[in-house]
Amino acid sequence: MGIKLIDDLIAANGYLNLIVLIIGFVILIKGADLLVDSAAKIAELLGVSAFIIGLSVVAFGTSTPEVAVGVFSAMNKANQLSLG
Repeated sequence: MGIKLIDDLIAANGYLNLIVLIIGFVILIKGADLLVDSAAKIAELLGVSAFIIGLSVVAFGTSTPEVAVGVFSAMNKANQLSLG
């Protein structure tokens, strides 16, 4: 199935979609690294356990995009997205 998806991306707009997909994955991975490193530095500066920071800051950072999608889909009357 993965190969078919890549073939469909290439067929639709040449290699542009594939390049954008790869760039998106790289940015996602770098952003996740930055989030974890920043959370560790915050824990160190505040003298708080990394476990507590993991439960709060990282949990907030990972759930915020889901909340944003839910809010925007509800605003645009796309109820299937806001429930799912």
